[in-house]
Amino acid sequence: MPRQALVVLTESMFYVLMALRQGPRCGIDVADFIDRQTARRVAVGPATLYTILGKFVQEKWIREIEVDGRKRTYQITDKGNMAYEQEVQRLRHMLADAERTRGGADHDR
Repeated sequence: MPRQALVVLTESMFYVLMALRQGPRCGIDVADFIDRQTARRVAVGPATLYTILGKFVQEKWIREIEVDGRKRTYQITDKGNMAYEQEVQRLRHMLADAERTRGGADHDR
C-alpha cells in the first residue's frame, strides 16, 4: 500500500508550521525561529527547508504572500493550521501512552 503523504509530520515539518503560526515569514526567518525555539537541537538546512516549504505550498498548507527578488514570504492557511493541530493531538496521545507505561511492566499482559 502506498504511503499517504504528510500523515505524520517530521520534526522539521512540525517546526516549520509552528514558525508560520507565529505570522508570515520568509525561509531565513523560519530557520531562525527553529534554531531559537529548539536551542539549535533541530537543524534545518536550506535544501530541507525549501523542500518542506514547496511541499506545503503544493498541499495548500501555506501560501506565498510576497516575493521580493529571491526572498519569498509564506503564510499558513486554515488547512495548515488544522494539520498542525492534528499533529499536536497525535503527539499528546503518544506522550500520554508513554506516561501510562512509565512504571515499567505492561499491565495489560
